[in-house]
Amino acid sequence: MASGKQSPRQKMINLMYLVFIAMMALNMSKEVLVAFGSMNEKLEESNATTEQRNVAAMQGLKSKANEQAAKYAELAQKAETINQLSQNLDTYIQGVKNDLTSSLDDPQDYQAMDKTDILDEKFFKGGKISPEGQEFVAKINEYREGVINTLGEGFSTLNSEIERKFNTGEREDSEGTKKPWLTYNFEGFPLIASITQLTQIQSDIKTTENDVLSAMLAGQLQEEVSMTNYTTLLEAPKSAYYQGETFDGAIVLGRSDETTKPNKIELKLDGRTLSDNDYSLQGGKVVLNVPVGNAGDHSITGKLIFNEGEEPIEVPVNQKFAVIPKPNSATISADKMNVLYRGVKNPLTISMAGVPDNNVQASAPGLSRTSGSSYVMDVTTLQQREVKINVTGTIDGKSYPSSSTFRIKDIPSPVGSIRRETGSVKMQRNSLEGSEVGAELPDFDFDIGLRVTGFSFKVSGQPTVTVRGNRLDNAAKAALRRAGRGETVQIFDIDASLTTNSGYKLKKIAPVFIELTN
Repeated sequence: MASGKQSPRQKMINLMYLVFIAMMALNMSKEVLVAFGSMNEKLEESNATTEQRNVAAMQGLKSKANEQAAKYAELAQKAETINQLSQNLDTYIQGVKNDLTSSLDDPQDYQAMDKTDILDEKFFKGGKISPEGQEFVAKINEYREGVINTLGEGFSTLNSEIERKFNTGEREDSEGTKKPWLTYNFEGFPLIASITQLTQIQSDIKTTENDVLSAMLAGQLQEEVSMTNYTTLLEAPKSAYYQGETFDGAIVLGRSDETTKPNKIELKLDGRTLSDNDYSLQGGKVVLNVPVGNAGDHSITGKLIFNEGEEPIEVPVNQKFAVIPKPNSATISADKMNVLYRGVKNPLTISMAGVPDNNVQASAPGLSRTSGSSYVMDVTTLQQREVKINVTGTIDGKSYPSSSTFRIKDIPSPVGSIRRETGSVKMQRNSLEGSEVGAELPDFDFDIGLRVTGFSFKVSGQPTVTVRGNRLDNAAKAALRRAGRGETVQIFDIDASLTTNSGYKLKKIAPVFIELTN
């Protein structure tokens, strides 16, 4: 009832309204009571059916979790938690219903279930909600929050529906008076109406559990069938074609699934049964590890067997590949770049398709084999701008020659550095005194060292100091101390050599400029 000061007339009207409601409750139609009883029976029947569906769905999810743990284990764990929460609340509400009807001679005599005192005495005492009533509301709140927290992100629509169904916040009656949820829904109602309301909550519980299971499985199914899980495969009658033939292959879709692994593998290569050592499972793929055999067509046949429910499902395998003999060209590639540089040992890979490395011979000035198909080539002493590498592969006593031409370049011009910094540098006077003068090769792909053996040091207005070594000597330091703050000094005419080839003459090294900050 609304609070605040009321007139005597308003108080009388409110009192008459309460008396009227009480009289209606006392004289409720027997047909209405029976209708409530019939509704309760139908709800209980529906609940039993929903419970059966939930049990079957849980069993199916557990089975999938056992078969494909990576996909379904986490979902199954969440579903198990929600199932336990649902069972706990359903059992509790059923206990409340049993307690309310325990004093009745016939729990199905709905005409006799018109009284309100049985439930009111249980949930309400002294005009307030009793401890039992508070416990009832707390159980519903615990269930709501437990289910939402278990679901977590990714089920926003479902979480909103659960929040709505099991909301125990205040309600506003027809007069605009706010009442506690328990009072609004249960106080002063006939017993059969309250029992039906409790059965409806049980129905909401079971429906929620069913919705959760459906959403989980539907979400996983949607993820599985998403086009992001598909890749393209090339399907062709044979895996090798010769020049002049028509390619008659087809591009098909194949699903990529790391968790889908066959329970049994039965494969043959050209009629020979493959052992466990001939293949491995990697990311949902059966990766073969067998010699290709002689030149010609080869076939892989057999089947992959998957356990689906209680029935094994066989997926047939019938694939072909070809082995091509006698290549007629060599593959020559520079591991670092498409040119050869003087002053360094250039790494090369030289091979010929289908020819063992020991049957491949390569020759060129400065070329030497290190191992297998790996070579190094030193062109430091070559004066020409190009060099030809000749390669010969031998198969069955027949030779197959090939060649490739590479450009020869000098090492690019280095740049001077101080503290590995190049160009214009700002630094303190005392730091410069102790720093090492170096030389760098920016963006050069070879990891080679440069050793500075001398340089010239210049302070404006003072004679140039020639330094031997890679650090300022006493004369250079004395000149540096006479330089003013903000003045720029130069390091130029830098002499350097390769640490790996001291005889190679480098191009002129760019100077470095240092602005003194103190």
